[in-house]
Amino acid sequence: MPDLSTTEALLRLLAAALLGGAIGFERELRDHEAGFRTHLIVSLGACVFTLVSAYAWTDWTFSTDEGIVFDPTRIAAQIVTGIGFLGAGAIIVRGINVRGLTTAATLWVCAAIGMAAGTGYYAVGFGATVLVLVSLGPLRVVSRRMVARVRPEEATLAINLTPEGTAATVLTRIEELGGVVDSIEFGDERTIEVALRSLRRSESARIAEQVSALADVERLQWRP
Repeated sequence: MPDLSTTEALLRLLAAALLGGAIGFERELRDHEAGFRTHLIVSLGACVFTLVSAYAWTDWTFSTDEGIVFDPTRIAAQIVTGIGFLGAGAIIVRGINVRGLTTAATLWVCAAIGMAAGTGYYAVGFGATVLVLVSLGPLRVVSRRMVARVRPEEATLAINLTPEGTAATVLTRIEELGGVVDSIEFGDERTIEVALRSLRRSESARIAEQVSALADVERLQWRP
């Protein structure tokens, strides 16, 4: 079992705290419950477990004449399982909405970064921290812009028909213009609300403008 100097051990603890705290600071800026202190402590705790697992047993004998071998690093291996419970606590489910998945993932990766610092893999820990911060910041903006280009925009058309107007004529015209009708709600004989899906907001606005010009439509409200 290799020896580790006190200075090196403290340096690894400091590295784990700084790297985990950097990710936690980003979460704090976005007003998440698990912020700077939580991520710092998770990373620091993982580092401590790793140090204890690998370096705290230098005075022990783990091999015997009978061939029995003990592996102290199994303590560090349980970090992966244990951090799952903490991550699950960061996930909030309200109906069909789920929040906290990204924060749970950052807690999980902070534990891994702490383990890397604990084993002295500073380059791996630092590189992982940089990549996590990039994915939470610039990459987040890029991914939203890319998704926005292909994800359909949703809009609602609240339509009041003329006394002679028919809903079938209006719906047919919407489909001719390239709109996709997700759902229809009928208020009374002259009022319908159409959930419209199109590739761009400008596209749904164009459809709303042309539908409002129909003789069957008395008034139309477009809500993006």
